[in-house]
Amino acid sequence: MAAPRKEDVKPVILNATQVLLEKGTLGDTSLADIAKKAGVSKGTLYYHYKTKGEILFDLADRYLSEQWDDFIRWTDDEAKDTSLPRLVKYVVERDTAWAGLRMHLLCEAQAGDEVLREKLVRRYGEFHQLISSRIAQRTGVSAEFLAWLILLVSDGIIVQEAMQNGAFDRNGFIAQSAEILKGFNK
Repeated sequence: MAAPRKEDVKPVILNATQVLLEKGTLGDTSLADIAKKAGVSKGTLYYHYKTKGEILFDLADRYLSEQWDDFIRWTDDEAKDTSLPRLVKYVVERDTAWAGLRMHLLCEAQAGDEVLREKLVRRYGEFHQLISSRIAQRTGVSAEFLAWLILLVSDGIIVQEAMQNGAFDRNGFIAQSAEILKGFNK
């Protein structure tokens, strides 16, 4: 495999890390493993990333940026049903779609990676503001509270799936939550 060009290196590193994380934990994966999987030298990897936490955040940030853009497009599309129950269902489904990656991110932030934790807290704040503003456009309920509730429920679902809790039915829970929220519409 030919070495990637300089401008193409970061996506290659992120894709390689994602593949490795699908099979193991970040703790079990070395920067050398990532460099090998990406087909780059360790020096090239270190030029772009000093720590695995930086790689993990960029990987998650790539996903979160896509999620952010998709959410804005979806809520701005007047042809779509973006009522409160649909909005909650949409956000929770997308928040939990990358449960494995999100779990790695949460674990590393909790394990003491302070830079990663600060970046993650900042992103939560940004998503909270966006979700809250869209809820406020659709209902009279406390948008600030409901936006945090949605984010916390999403993380709870991720934890239940990471624990492989067979008693928890993700799809049933999301559907029932959307049904209950129908009473909160304007």
